[in-house]
Amino acid sequence: MYTGKLLMAFLRNEEKAFAGAISRLAYCNPFLPERIACEREVLGEDFVPLSSVWSVRADGGRHNPNVNKLGERATELANRLRSRLTPQVKMKAEERDLYEDLVLYLLYFRYEDDYKAIITAKARGGRVRFYSKFVQDAQHYLGLPSVGSPTTAELAHFFACFYQIRRAFHHTFNHIVGASHPAARLRAAVWQSIFTHDFKRYRRALFSRMGDVTTLVTGPSGTGKELVARAIGLSRYLPFDPSSGGFASDTADAFLPLNLSALSPTLIESELFGHRKGSFTGALQDRSGWLEVCPPLGTVFLDEIGELDGSIQVKLLRVLQTREFQRLGETTSRKFHGKIIAATNRDLARDMKAGRFREDLYYRLCSDLIVTPSLREQLADSPEELTNLVLFIAQRIAGPEEAEALAGEVELWIERHLGRDYPWPGNVRELEQCVRNILIRNEYRAPRTPATDPRRGLVEALSAGELTADELLTRYCTLVYAQTGNYQETARRLALDRRTVKSKIDLDLLEAFRSGEPQE
Repeated sequence: MYTGKLLMAFLRNEEKAFAGAISRLAYCNPFLPERIACEREVLGEDFVPLSSVWSVRADGGRHNPNVNKLGERATELANRLRSRLTPQVKMKAEERDLYEDLVLYLLYFRYEDDYKAIITAKARGGRVRFYSKFVQDAQHYLGLPSVGSPTTAELAHFFACFYQIRRAFHHTFNHIVGASHPAARLRAAVWQSIFTHDFKRYRRALFSRMGDVTTLVTGPSGTGKELVARAIGLSRYLPFDPSSGGFASDTADAFLPLNLSALSPTLIESELFGHRKGSFTGALQDRSGWLEVCPPLGTVFLDEIGELDGSIQVKLLRVLQTREFQRLGETTSRKFHGKIIAATNRDLARDMKAGRFREDLYYRLCSDLIVTPSLREQLADSPEELTNLVLFIAQRIAGPEEAEALAGEVELWIERHLGRDYPWPGNVRELEQCVRNILIRNEYRAPRTPATDPRRGLVEALSAGELTADELLTRYCTLVYAQTGNYQETARRLALDRRTVKSKIDLDLLEAFRSGEPQE
């Protein structure tokens, strides 16, 4: 029979400290410096020093060797503690919580590769074969009166949470790349958007409610706003059904992107809300919009939300307020069950002040705000990051066999012709085009940026006869669009087709026209 003194000694001091450190590690944001600090605390002298930024490298370097050590240490302690447990043992609440956190960390570590196999499989869905083994392991460690045997529903919830964590890490770590601190902060912001800053609260209560939270991603053009939206959209919580042995939904068709700037207002309404046959010219049959097609665990991504026509802003506001919408040409209300993520490179504060964007819509969108950093910010923090990014792009464009050679050529060309302090106004998108240009022509012509006020630069270039007709049209269309903020109105003023106007807008020059400040 155990005495009170023996119960107090269930966790020895060093074991309690280790279990506490594992608990903090399990619930921390993996992309913040605190993750590395927790690893150091757990492993002590066995810790392998790494950069404070945990990021994937194009050269395959910087694999975190501490991960396996952590899993092995957690397994060793969990097995030791499990051997002490008998039906008569009653742990204190603090000890029970630490033991449970330790076991959950062990279970995630043990099945991490199995979850990854589901994520990377071409054909997903169906029965998850390793769930029964997961349940056996969980019951071995937790299925005791002294711990509080988990129910079938709790085990399924743990299993679903682990799958979500693995998906979130996969999509965030592998697709939002960069070893700079701004890139690391962006990954950390994505993680918080998925799980909030308090994962325990998320696991207890918020996992089924995050679809009601709208995310707004802002930042310069070419900084990966869609990658951010995709990582969040593909990392939603998917309940697990033990009776069928499968997850409630597949992620294959759960992310629905819509580029609003590429469509006319009528087509935007049709794509978003759907339409009834005959509701406008060309509506030859009834059509479901993306708000209707989107599954309950899916996400609709509205890119370039700042381009949305005022009348559609009102309709979208209603969706965010009531979760209801109507097809074009109908009066029947339909329910939207998914999540909305929006993105823009525009200054919405300025647009609201000018009356181009509704304040009430903005305050419905900004409950979760993420700002993507420019490439210039990343390189200012970590100049060597250019090498890593160029290699990533070269691998995608030329394949692994030619990537290293191409990356070396690109870096040499940049150093000789642009300089390491080149500001990259087009951000990562411009860097990608630079790599492609050098691959094809062994040169890259950077966009010309006048050193004076852009309006004065336009006048001076026009007076000097330096502009081709195409360059003149591009600058003039961009200038008028900076004033109107609307493709349709710009086309009306210039007596041009809307598609022509859209094709001529220079996004980098647009920012300078809007700010009215000299470009660097």
